[in-house]
Amino acid sequence: MKILIVDDEEMIRAVLREYVEFEGGEAEEASDGMEAVRKCREGEYDVVLMDVMMPKLDGFSAVKEIRKFSSVPVIMLSARGEEYDKLFGFELGSDDYVTKPFSPKEVMARIHAVVRRGQRTHTGEVYEFEGLKIDVTGRNVYVDGEKADLTPKEYELLFYFVQNAGVALTRERLLNKVWGYDFYGDDRTVDTHVKMLRGNLKEYRKFIITLRGLGYKFEA
Repeated sequence: MKILIVDDEEMIRAVLREYVEFEGGEAEEASDGMEAVRKCREGEYDVVLMDVMMPKLDGFSAVKEIRKFSSVPVIMLSARGEEYDKLFGFELGSDDYVTKPFSPKEVMARIHAVVRRGQRTHTGEVYEFEGLKIDVTGRNVYVDGEKADLTPKEYELLFYFVQNAGVALTRERLLNKVWGYDFYGDDRTVDTHVKMLRGNLKEYRKFIITLRGLGYKFEA
């Protein structure tokens, strides 16, 4: 497991590096967004831990640049926990968002969850519902013949919905199965991603039904 730790605070980088190496992983560091983009171009990582507020190039801008050439999982680190900031990070293509101050153990749990999701293998499944086509193996979604621009987490969420079509899914179950660990009851994470996913599915958003007080269900 190779992790890139991006933060302008040397102490935070050192602590996270210690935990990564303690668990047998390899860690590299970057002190600003520009250095992070350069390292992602030159090397390969299993996960990038990306601070938001940094000099030269902030974390959001760095993720936007990285997404132009790489789909490496990114976990945002920020002292700003507002829903807008989380939503913006997810829209840019980040996979997770951890609010400072955080527990290094929690960060490691989230890293392992992201890595496990990346190791999942899908069977050669293709689903079609009216003008919505979902290619699980290729991780492609088409809306009326046009490829939808979904973030990695939106793909995971949609695939899980489809593979459990007709089943009432609680927010807690979605957090556990799609995110892979306990989000400590932050159900808004699910709602935010469902909102983004529905927007990308256009008229086929109708297939994702809200179950008031419970969660969601995919029904076509």
